[in-house]
Amino acid sequence: MSQDFLSVENLTKSFGNNTVVKGVSFAFGKGEFISLLGPSGCGKTTILRMIAGFENPTTGTIRIDGEDITSLKPNQRQLGMVFQAYALFPNLNVGDNIGFGLKIAGMGKEERRARVDEMLKLIGLPGFEKRYPYEMSGGQQQRVALARAIAPRPRMLLLDEPLSALDAKIRVSLREEIRAIQLDLGITTVFVTHDQEEALSISDRIVVMNAGHIEQLGAPHEIYNKPATRFVATFVGQLNTIEATIIDVAAKTVAIDGQTVRVSQLPADASVGANSLLTLRPEVLSIGARDGNDITLTGTIADVTFLGSVIRLRVALGKNILSLDTFNDQRTAPPSRGEPVTISLASKDLLALQI
Repeated sequence: MSQDFLSVENLTKSFGNNTVVKGVSFAFGKGEFISLLGPSGCGKTTILRMIAGFENPTTGTIRIDGEDITSLKPNQRQLGMVFQAYALFPNLNVGDNIGFGLKIAGMGKEERRARVDEMLKLIGLPGFEKRYPYEMSGGQQQRVALARAIAPRPRMLLLDEPLSALDAKIRVSLREEIRAIQLDLGITTVFVTHDQEEALSISDRIVVMNAGHIEQLGAPHEIYNKPATRFVATFVGQLNTIEATIIDVAAKTVAIDGQTVRVSQLPADASVGANSLLTLRPEVLSIGARDGNDITLTGTIADVTFLGSVIRLRVALGKNILSLDTFNDQRTAPPSRGEPVTISLASKDLLALQI
């Protein structure tokens, strides 16, 4: 896949003495679904607004399909944008909202009506053209906002946290619909979110942002399974962290609450006696032995939470407490607090980060 449809080079944005985007560069291919993921204030929305033309970069260049659009006005960029707050015109019905951009572009009435009907079918709301925004649910309004953005056939779609105002069930449903529509149209899409589950579930690639810079860029499975920094490891997905002391650098052995284990890697600056932070996902832990697991640790059950099909356990190894999930077995009672337990894992699943 070509990597030069959307290209951002050394993008910086400062507001007075506050630099909120710090030399960001990335490139993506035509038709990719890209998520800018990070906490509030990390610069992700500012990047989106610079791509859209609502903010001017302090330095840097933005190109779409080889064209330098850095200095173009928003209406010259041929982009569609969906906002967090829908931004529908309350005095216009659904049909007129969707057709607004088409009317501004000079499209004839009949052609405009046909395109509106096409968009309503695409978003699953045929027959809604005469309704007004106040007569619709939040999810329906956001579908209309999406239809309005893509009706003029933009070359890119920009989504600024479009699901954050919706309840959890509607969010899941609508994000799946957005992804299905994006795949159907083959339109390059940039999606801003602070929700890691959203980004992991629908993206081709993710840009993880923190404090104005990129921490990691990669496919969802790369971001989750091979985090490049401590921030990514702790921000994306649930994570167990274990404080360990390095015993032997060459042998890659560490002590975890008095128990010696061998790990697959250590930090580049590892030294005997130094502390190291080990991380692992809850799903790689098992109660008892399991084929392929070469590390066993003993501890006690600190807490048991029944979640229906899953039982969440917290196991105390000493000062370290690890979370793991096990499936509910109707024939076996869950373990009790204070009960001794052995857990196992594979050394390859332990990731060592610098403290």
